[in-house]
Amino acid sequence: AVPPPPPPVPQPNESLTPSALASASPEMQKNMIGERLYPLIHSSQPDLAGKITGMLLEMDNSELLHLLESPDALNAKIQEALQVLEAHNAAQAQAAGGE
Repeated sequence: AVPPPPPPVPQPNESLTPSALASASPEMQKNMIGERLYPLIHSSQPDLAGKITGMLLEMDNSELLHLLESPDALNAKIQEALQVLEAHNAAQAQAAGGE
């Protein structure tokens, strides 16, 4: 028996189709979305792109797909993530200084 061909690996420039996502495991879906989000985030926040991408990947896949299609929505989420990071860093600095 001939083994079935492996599913096609989506290329980074290929759009994320619902069928491509549907055939992937939830973990793979996050990877596929993350691979597309990272360069978009990196263009505006190169130093924090990895961290912000990780934060955004906590969201629902449907919301993430919306971010990929809407630069404005993505920029709003990036700003939100930056505020969370700044607040977190400030809290850590205060905790370290308060010892």
